[in-house]
Amino acid sequence: MVTTNRDRLITMSVQGNIVSPSYPGIPAIPHQIDHDGRPRLLPHLGGIVYNVRLGDSVYGWAGDNIEPGVAIKAPEPAANQALNVFACVGNEAVVMSGNAKGARGIVTGKSGRFAEHVIIAFERGALEQMAIGDKIVVRACGVGMTVNGFPGVKLKSLSPQLFDAMRIEQNDGKLTVPVRAVVPAELLGAGAGLTSEGGAICIQSMDRKALAKHGLDQLRLGDIVALADYDSAWGHGYRKGAMGIGVVSSTDSIKAGYGPGVTLLMTAPGGEIDPLVMDRVNLINILGIDWVGA
Repeated sequence: MVTTNRDRLITMSVQGNIVSPSYPGIPAIPHQIDHDGRPRLLPHLGGIVYNVRLGDSVYGWAGDNIEPGVAIKAPEPAANQALNVFACVGNEAVVMSGNAKGARGIVTGKSGRFAEHVIIAFERGALEQMAIGDKIVVRACGVGMTVNGFPGVKLKSLSPQLFDAMRIEQNDGKLTVPVRAVVPAELLGAGAGLTSEGGAICIQSMDRKALAKHGLDQLRLGDIVALADYDSAWGHGYRKGAMGIGVVSSTDSIKAGYGPGVTLLMTAPGGEIDPLVMDRVNLINILGIDWVGA
C-alpha cells in the first residue's frame, strides 16, 4: 500500500477573484499569429467559460488555451503567488460573494500567460450566477506532501484526496501510476524552464501525426498524462529517464510551441514512476465528479 504524510499536512484558505480576460494595450492590434503565420482573433485565457467543461476534447474549439470553468487570481502579487502555489488539484473551492455565494467547486489546474491563474470547475448553474470579480476561497491542502519510501518523488499541486483516488501502486521499487497517455519529451513546449509549482507546460500540437502516433489526439480536459524524460523537481526541463505526471487543464492553442496545457502533479527525476496507460483516467472518473454536466 502506498502511503503519504497526509495526516501532517496543513489545510488553509487562499483566495482569488474571478479574473477577466484581457488583451495588452501594446501592440494595439489584438490578433495572434498562428503556427501557419496567419493572424487570428480568438477568445483566450481567463473569465467564466460556460461551454467548455471537464471531459470535453481539448481540440477543435475556436479559442486559445481556454481555461474551463473559472480562472481566479488574487489582486496582490504576493497573495497571488501563495494562491498559485498552495492551491492543489482536487482541493475544494467555495464562492464567497455574489449571486453564486456558497457554491462549491474543485480545483482542476493552473494556467495563465505568466502562470498566474488557478482553474476551478463548478456546476453549470453556479457558473451562470457568477460575475467577474466574485471572491472564491480555496481550502488548500497538499503542499508538503511526500510519499513514504520514495524520497526522490516530488509532489506538486496534488491534493491528498486526488493522490489517494489515483490508484497508485508500488511495484519493484517504483510507483505505478495510471495515465491516459505518455507525452514524449520532444512534444513538450511552452513552459519548459519555468516553475513547476504553478502554471502549465504545453503539449505542442503543430504536428498532428505525432499527436496521433502517441495517442494524444484524443485527449480530454481532466485526463492524467505522463511526461517522459522530463525532470520537474525545480522547474521543467529535459532529463533522460525522468518521469512526470500531470493533468490536462486547458485546451489547445494556435501558437507555435503551444498546445493543451498540463498542470504538473508528480515528478521523479530518477525515474521512480512507471506510467500505466489505461482508458478513463480522468478527474471525472477518479474523483467521482457526477455533476460535471449539470
